[in-house]
Amino acid sequence: MKVFLATYGCQANERDSETILGLLAEMGYEETAEEPQADVILLNTCCIREKAEQKVFSYLGTLKQYKQARPGLVIGVCGCMAQEEDMPKLIRRRAPHVDFILGTHVLHRLPDMIRGAGHGAGLRCDREETGGIAEGLPSARRYPFKALINITYGCDNFCAYCVVPYVRGRERSRLPQDVLEESRRAVAEGALEIMYLGQNVNSYGNTWGAAQGRGGFAALLCQAQEIDGLRRIRFMTSHPRDFGDDVITAIAECDKVAGHIHLPVQSGADRVLARMNRGYGREEYFALIQSIRRRLPDAVLTTDVIVGFPGETEEDLQDTLDLLEEVGFDSAFTFMYSPRRGTAAALMEGQIPLEVKKARLRRVMEAQAASSLRLHRLLLGRELVVLAESWEEGVLSGRGEGNQLIHFPGGPQGVGCFHRVTVTEAQTWTLKGEVRGGE
Repeated sequence: MKVFLATYGCQANERDSETILGLLAEMGYEETAEEPQADVILLNTCCIREKAEQKVFSYLGTLKQYKQARPGLVIGVCGCMAQEEDMPKLIRRRAPHVDFILGTHVLHRLPDMIRGAGHGAGLRCDREETGGIAEGLPSARRYPFKALINITYGCDNFCAYCVVPYVRGRERSRLPQDVLEESRRAVAEGALEIMYLGQNVNSYGNTWGAAQGRGGFAALLCQAQEIDGLRRIRFMTSHPRDFGDDVITAIAECDKVAGHIHLPVQSGADRVLARMNRGYGREEYFALIQSIRRRLPDAVLTTDVIVGFPGETEEDLQDTLDLLEEVGFDSAFTFMYSPRRGTAAALMEGQIPLEVKKARLRRVMEAQAASSLRLHRLLLGRELVVLAESWEEGVLSGRGEGNQLIHFPGGPQGVGCFHRVTVTEAQTWTLKGEVRGGE
C-alpha cells in the first residue's frame, strides 16, 4: 500500500507530516512521489495566508479525476485548514470527493480515519480540541541526521492578522521530560542537530512551569545541552515580547545552541505594531537587539515583515525600511498582508489596495536584499561549520551555525556530516565555499 503526502506551510507542518508518515508506516504504507500509484492521498494544509489555501483547493480539484478512475482511493485533508470553522461546508461543496478532514489536535486518530473512509460514508470530520498532547507518536523524519521537535502547540498571542490561535488552539507546552526523551531518542537514531519548534518558544512552560517548579525555555536549552552525541540545537520562532535575558544567557553559555535568532518584528512603526497587537514597540525591539548583541556579538539575526497592514501609511513603511537598515538582518521573510477570516485585522478600516501592497513589498525586498548581500560579503574568508543536508552533481549544500545556506564541493558521503567550510563567494541569499577539513 502506498501514500502520497503533500505538505504546505511552515516547519510545524513539516513536523506534523513526519508524524503522519510515521503513523502510516506502522499501518504498512510506503510513501510514493506519484499520485497515480497512491492508495491514500493526504494534504497537510496551511491557512496562514490566502494563497496557500487557494493552492489546496486547486490541487483538490485535480484529484477528482483520480477518485473517479479509482473510487477506492482515500483522500484526506489534514492541518490548519481542517480547523477552520467553515471548512467542512466548503469542502463538501467544492471537493465532495474528499473522504475525511482531520484536525491538528487529533493526528493520532489518522489510522482510524483511513480505515473508516469510503463505504459510502461521505465526508467524515474529526477536529475536536482535546486540550491534551498525544505523546509517543511514531515519526518518519525527512533527514536522519536532524530532527524537528515540537515543544509547544498553539498560541496565546492573538496578533490581529493571525489565525493560528483559532486553528491551532491555545498554547500548550510539552513537559520537559517528554521533550528531552524525544531528543535523546532522535540522537540515538542518528540526529546530530535538533530544531525545537513552537509558535512562541520563549513562552514554553507558561502553562505549567511556575506552578510545578519547572524551568522555562532557557532551562530546556541548558538541559538539552547535556545530551551526549547532540552537536547543535536550533529553535524557532521567538516572540520579541517574551525573549528574556535568561534565553540570551543560555545561548551564550551553551556552546551547542546555534547563534541564530529568528525574531519577527513585522513592522517598524509603533502605530502599526499597536494595531497588530504585537505587545511591544519600536524602541523595545531595538533595546532587545542591543541586549542580544552585547552578549552575543556574532549572533545572526533574521526576521519576518508584513507590508500593507490595514492603515499602514507611507511614513509607517519608511519606519520599517529604517529599522531594517539600522538592525541589519541577515535575511527576512517578507509578506504582503493577507486578510484571514475570523481575525481582527480582516474587519479593520484602511485595507490597502493590492497594487500598493505589491509596490511596498518590492521596496522592502530590495532593501533586505542589499543588507543580506552586504552581510554575506563580510563572511568572505571566514570558516563556517556546516551540516551538509543534500548533494547534487558534486556539490554539497548545508547550513552554517547562523543558518546561512552554503554550497561547496564534495561527495554524497558527506551528507549528514559536519564540515569546516571557508567562504569563497558571497551572493544575496546563498554562499559558496571550499572544505578545509571535516569534523
